[in-house]
Amino acid sequence: MRIKNFFIAVLMVLSLAGCKTNPFTGEKNLNFVSNDQLFPAAFAQYDQFLAENNVVTGTAEDRMIKNVGQKIVTAAERYLNANGYQGYLNDFAWEFNLVKDEQLNAWAMPGGKIVFYTGILPVAQTETGVAAIMAHEVAHALADHGAQRMSAGQLQQLVSVAGSVALSGRSEQTQQIFAQAYGLGSQLGVMLPFSRSHETEADRIGLTLMAIAGYNPEEAADLWRRMAAQSQGQSPPEFLSTHPASSTRISNITKWAPEAKAEARKYGVTSFK
Repeated sequence: MRIKNFFIAVLMVLSLAGCKTNPFTGEKNLNFVSNDQLFPAAFAQYDQFLAENNVVTGTAEDRMIKNVGQKIVTAAERYLNANGYQGYLNDFAWEFNLVKDEQLNAWAMPGGKIVFYTGILPVAQTETGVAAIMAHEVAHALADHGAQRMSAGQLQQLVSVAGSVALSGRSEQTQQIFAQAYGLGSQLGVMLPFSRSHETEADRIGLTLMAIAGYNPEEAADLWRRMAAQSQGQSPPEFLSTHPASSTRISNITKWAPEAKAEARKYGVTSFK
């Protein structure tokens, strides 16, 4: 009976997969974490991070980060409103901060909280480079990738528990083999590809957003060429990474940039910075 109940619970969770529509792709996504649950915790963590780090304020670079961020969000709102998603951003509380840190990184938290590290600015080089990074991070927030990762992690744990219960009468060796095989298999076969799919999705959505904001999406490929040069020899093989290989990203972006420009023209954008 315990085994049956656990697998029923797993199936119930699986049935919740695809309960929220991605407004940019039209696809149903794994997401059973509501904004009401996730956003307050994310906002608190973001505030704590800012309190514990060196936030750059009042500089030209800080103003650029905030200005570009607002342009990308305005572009997102135009897209969402035009495609029947009025009010989608109501729960978001956008914030864009520059933090003094040599890491080549920028990140977004659920609900629109974004950080750029000063270390990535020399690679961005220009405002358009910053816009390519910003649009990618805004896309992560808009597509609920944080909530999806949490949902996938919870589902991964639940299936692991269900499997352990199902094998509770077997030998300890059998249980250990299952735990090791499931852990490795779910990570390489599910969680890492899931993460890479989010990065690819954020790349594509980001191109559309930066184009609607008036930035040339073709510049994003050059940005990733510079990023690849900076990280040469340091990245793991793609199948072991949370991110696609740089060559994969550059190829995709080159292919998708004309589509992003065509989408932007629907909003009257005919020239790109």
